[in-house]
Amino acid sequence: MYGWYIQNGHARNENDVKTVQAFMDEHLKRNVSDSFYEKVYLYQCYVWHAYIKLDFLMYYRYCQKWVDVFEQTPKMIEAETAMYVKGMHNLMSAHFNLLNHEKLAQSIKKFKRFAQSPLVQDTDNNRIVTYVYLYTAVINLHFLEGTFIKGLKMVPYLEEMLVTHGKYLDRHRVMVFYYKIACLYFGSGDNDKTIDYLNRIINQKDDLRTDLQCYSRLLHLIAHYELGNYNLLEYLIKSVYRYMAKMENLSKVEEEMFRFLRHAFKFNEKTIKPEFEKLLNKLKKYQHNRLEARAFAYLDVISWLESKISGINVQDVIRQKYLRERRQKT
Repeated sequence: MYGWYIQNGHARNENDVKTVQAFMDEHLKRNVSDSFYEKVYLYQCYVWHAYIKLDFLMYYRYCQKWVDVFEQTPKMIEAETAMYVKGMHNLMSAHFNLLNHEKLAQSIKKFKRFAQSPLVQDTDNNRIVTYVYLYTAVINLHFLEGTFIKGLKMVPYLEEMLVTHGKYLDRHRVMVFYYKIACLYFGSGDNDKTIDYLNRIINQKDDLRTDLQCYSRLLHLIAHYELGNYNLLEYLIKSVYRYMAKMENLSKVEEEMFRFLRHAFKFNEKTIKPEFEKLLNKLKKYQHNRLEARAFAYLDVISWLESKISGINVQDVIRQKYLRERRQKT
């Protein structure tokens, strides 16, 4: 199941959903014993099944079960440290996908304490993998809180880690880091740096995570649009459209984005704002569509459009949403 995700990413259409469901139905043994391993492997199956289908609530529930079964049997954290670390990583990712700032922040504090334990610090592999997942969660918290510039302070450490400990990191994990760093730069308004990091993904062999490859290209287009590189944009739109269509990866949201970008550079400052508003209204209709959710999970295009309409940068739009939500809870 995890291998399917690494190869394809999230479900792109109903056929993908049926394929994954058929695999589950054929291979999964649902009546498990009280064995620790049977329970944790069952929860992992459901975690990846839910994540592939973008059912983030179910993803969260089984991530929590995965972590709980370890914490109910503490000796297994020492015996299967890497498996526990991956469970915590997925639980933090679930909080991020559900936009749960508070639980993500709490989980990060807990995970930081665990990262300092001898169990982690005394083994190279445990230490490096733990910090990879910790940095990922902290970046995600910066995304939710709209503190992109603050998050950029981490980039030198991430670059050093990618160089020093590259032998411990698979290509998929490196790609994810590059994309997240690109998003930090995009949110902070540095489109040149955004393009630099996206090029590191685009110029790689595209044999895994085709969804991440596609969204890297889409964000790449938007960054060039922001820089006013309209001559290049016209060529890139055709190239990226062909790439995504070949991958059968084109969603309704992406279709609308391409349709807009194809003509956006023809408008001036006065006439472009109504076009942004039209696109925003169209995309909001897809926010609760399960198969369109991956577009919003990878790229907060709603906040980008709101930033263009309001005249403030993406970071400030997201920060205002975060602070408004916090006030409503108090």
